[in-house]
This record gives sequence, structure tokens and C-alpha cells, in this order.
Amino acid sequence: MSVTLITGANKGIGFETARHLLELGHAVYVDARDVGRGEKAAAALGARFVQLDVTDDASVINALAAIDAAEGRLDVLVHNAGILGNGVTDGPTALRVFDTNGVGIVRVTEAALPLLRRSANPTVVTVSSSAGSFWAVNNPERPEFHLSVPLYSASKSAATMLTVQYAKSQPAVGFNALEPGFTAIDLTAAVGGGRPPAESARTVVRLATLGVDGPTGTFQDEAGELPW
Repeated sequence: MSVTLITGANKGIGFETARHLLELGHAVYVDARDVGRGEKAAAALGARFVQLDVTDDASVINALAAIDAAEGRLDVLVHNAGILGNGVTDGPTALRVFDTNGVGIVRVTEAALPLLRRSANPTVVTVSSSAGSFWAVNNPERPEFHLSVPLYSASKSAATMLTVQYAKSQPAVGFNALEPGFTAIDLTAAVGGGRPPAESARTVVRLATLGVDGPTGTFQDEAGELPW
């Protein structure tokens, strides 16, 4: 049984990823900053809950220590927690967006690596975005060309680059990032539209269940590898 931790999993793509992986037999830990919401989501799924705020070092350390005590290892880590920002481009907002979408990945990955190294097939998946891709935002045929979310886009560029650099520095662990597709979640509510989170979760699940010889250091969507 694979032991899996999904950040930001009390709703949206993270919630549906948890549902899929539970169906595949994973022992899934879902986290949330809010204990009440997290416990409610875990109960609805039949998953395990751990309180974790990716912007708080103590919270991250405590969460991974709890998983270590209960399981002794971690097989799959899914970085799903993320924020868009409030539409204001200023220093405080930039710090908040990068702290969640970029630095949060570092906090959780560093805390998780000792547990991942005990797995026979350690896997890390980062829900990134092609809104942070030079290729996509400069391509008039792509929807990202028309987006104006500079802090979110820049933080997702950081998320994808962190994935590549971790893949290089940790060759025993598989690291891949993904563009989940335009999805109807809280993050995109202001824009409207999008497909159901369950459809986008399928790409997360595919990358979370790669074999030991699977790719690493890639940026993918449902069709395969993407330019970046």
C-alpha cells in the first residue's frame, strides 16, 4: 500500500486526486490549514487527516513527523496547495503568493525527503501551471496568452523550476510537474468556466503512479510532456 500526502486536499483537484488514489488502494493523508474543513474532507473521502499549512515551518514539520510515526515512510507527495493572489500586484501580495506557491514546496519537500527515501518508489508531483510557461504565455493560440496574473504566473514558473532542480539533485526520487488544464475550482471562480476537478485530477494520478523507471524532471499535461 502506497502512503500518500496531498497538500491543499480539502477541495478541488486535491480532493479528487485523493479520491482516485484511495480507489487505487493508497493510504491517503489529506491536509488543510483549517482543521474543521480538513477533517470534514477526510471523513467524506475515507482518508486520513493531518493539519498542515505550507507557509508555516512548524506545521509542516509536525505533519511529516505524524506521518513518520504512523507509517514510517512516504511514497507519494503531491504539491497541490496554491493561491492566485487578490489581483493586487504589490510587495505584500507577492510575498504571500510566493510563500504558498513556491516556498511552500521547498518547506514540504525538505521535510518529506527523509520519509521519501525510505520508499521503494518515491514520487513527487507538483500541480504547476502553464501560466508560468514562456512557451504558453507568448503563444496567442494558448489561453494563457490572455491571462494577466503576474504573481501567480511567476510563482508557478518557480514551482516548475523547483521540480526540475529537485529531480537533478535527488535522482532516487521521481519529480514531475503538471499543467492540470482549465478547471472549475475556487482559484478560477472569478474567470468562470472550466472542467470538473475530477477530470484534471487524472493527470495528477497518472504522474503519482509512475513506475520506478518513469520520467523525472518533466512538465506535463494530460497529453504528455510540454515545452516550458
